[in-house]
Amino acid sequence: MQKDTEAELREQIKELTSHDYYFESYAHFGIHEEMLKDEVRTKTYKQAIVNNPELFRGKTVLDVGCGTGILSMFAAQAGAAHVYALDCSSIIDHAITIIEENGFSDRVTFIKGRVEDVDLPVQYVDIIVSEWMGYCLFYENMLETVIIARDKWLKKETGWMLPDRARLYVVGIEDTQYRKEKIDFWDNVYGFKMSCLKEEALTEPIVDICDNEQVITNACTVIGIDLMTVTIPELSFSMPFEIKVTASDILHALVAYFDVAFTRSRLPGGGFPQSSHSQQSGPQDLVDEWDDTKGWVSVSAQRSPSSSIVRTREQKAQQFLSINTGPHQRNTHWKQTVFYLPQPWRVRNKDVIEGQFTLSPNKKNKREMDITILYRHIDREQVPGLPAPDGGVVKAEQQKEYKLR
Repeated sequence: MQKDTEAELREQIKELTSHDYYFESYAHFGIHEEMLKDEVRTKTYKQAIVNNPELFRGKTVLDVGCGTGILSMFAAQAGAAHVYALDCSSIIDHAITIIEENGFSDRVTFIKGRVEDVDLPVQYVDIIVSEWMGYCLFYENMLETVIIARDKWLKKETGWMLPDRARLYVVGIEDTQYRKEKIDFWDNVYGFKMSCLKEEALTEPIVDICDNEQVITNACTVIGIDLMTVTIPELSFSMPFEIKVTASDILHALVAYFDVAFTRSRLPGGGFPQSSHSQQSGPQDLVDEWDDTKGWVSVSAQRSPSSSIVRTREQKAQQFLSINTGPHQRNTHWKQTVFYLPQPWRVRNKDVIEGQFTLSPNKKNKREMDITILYRHIDREQVPGLPAPDGGVVKAEQQKEYKLR
């Protein structure tokens, strides 16, 4: 019995240490400098808040993971009646000084602690703002904290969140040079084989910038989430994907990226943002739209001679801001997350790569993500092989477990 107690205590200490490390990693100003200098991130939040004062005027706002207090100041600047800024890191001590320096002390109250442990001076808030996204969208699992805050304090009928939609995508790339430097390097290290380290390197996804010219497939949405309704169990998922090869080449890796949307925040000037995934096809385009039952879907739209999008559906399009971290967009500090295939595949135009993308927080450290990807290479031209469920043949199949740390 005593041994069991000691083992449990060691595990609790280990878990406490991992939580402490996570929170204190945000105590140093350097990580906040990187995030603040990410103009795609920071300016989009500013536009979503400051340019939409009618949404914030007189409202009570909760800033989850406030850091330096930048989002809290945006909310106060937009006319919020009061902002409660919550963080577990000691950066909050600097944030208090920053708020005082900028004259918002009377409208911003800081609370240090975990969402699970603290109480607010008010029963409910009107708006929750948070920059919770990590690499591959879910890394660090801060979304779980935001969900807890939502269920604990957000007004049930009229409250809303910013951002309120998110999607995770995958796309295939050719990456000969970088794979040679980072993965195949272990095949010959000064004449010696270090294959065990090659296997280890394959297990850890690489977070880096991918050039859009490396992309050799279309993009596929793995999962779309509505932050107003998503639950913590749904943050563990296994979803199918299918991408189509657009250029004959060698497929080295699957790249994951994400976007988030501020669907209640209008664009400056009220313009409609053309989807970054619109497929050019003469007079027709596909425009992304959120459907309450199906998630994110692509709908047909007509393009006028002036290149403005005119909807073919009766319902008007939402005019909202978004952050997209794809290789076809301006670089962000999130970059992209690269999952190398165990064995590269030579693919041809119109081939299909399908599979299953499974993600869940690590059981010992929920800030880390365990990811398993099943890859299946399908040739639609009926080359001899195993029949695929929906036509074509399976030329090859492989599966890999990854750890995003």
